[in-house]
Amino acid sequence: MKTLQRIALALVIIGAINWGLIGLFQFDLVATIFGGQDAILSRIVYTLVGISGLICLSLLFAPMTEEEDRDVDNRAIDGRQVSYSTEFAEENDLSDIKEEDRENRDQ
Repeated sequence: MKTLQRIALALVIIGAINWGLIGLFQFDLVATIFGGQDAILSRIVYTLVGISGLICLSLLFAPMTEEEDRDVDNRAIDGRQVSYSTEFAEENDLSDIKEEDRENRDQ
């Protein structure tokens, strides 16, 4: 199923690029390549992109598996485990050190 989803995602990306070209430049790349919007090949491509969009809807609502969730939590950069969490601990009392420094300066 992952292969089908990847192919569907690639077709959705192609469709998105085509719609971007239409919106920005009024240029239909699929129609240009395959001989116009009414050509059978263009209609097949449009249909495949539409079906791919429906398949990708399942990706939107699919829950993350434990493996994917673990991959998000345990990110590795250059082989190192990176954690951006914060540890809360007691602060060191530095007032004694400051008082000793003052006394040493005064003498």
